[in-house]
Amino acid sequence: MTVPAFNTVTWFQVGTDAPEETRRFYGDMFGWRFASDPNSEGYDLVSYAVAAAPSGGISHEPDASRNHAMFLVLVEDVEAVCDQTVKAGGKVAMPPLSTGNGLKFAYLQDPSGNTFGVFTPAAP
Repeated sequence: MTVPAFNTVTWFQVGTDAPEETRRFYGDMFGWRFASDPNSEGYDLVSYAVAAAPSGGISHEPDASRNHAMFLVLVEDVEAVCDQTVKAGGKVAMPPLSTGNGLKFAYLQDPSGNTFGVFTPAAP
């Protein structure tokens, strides 16, 4: 398996208050496969039919006001990218967080208000 390049879109997330319907929709449309994330309750990992590893996730949201779809960019340093975002005229929508397994991520906004994420994976 090849390692994705830094500063490329390498993950996507769909947030939904209707995860069963969302899994059915994307499964029927594109043949995506789903598995519960063992490291995060209320999160499903999405895999393509021919992929060896997941490429995205479905976040179970408490209500429709939190539904979303976004892309996430693999970066070397989440905090540095947050600082760079502000200097470039964007905003930090959600400061960096780390999961129990070491994944670090943050949500940012570009100058037009579009939200996207950045992340650094857990160490192997």
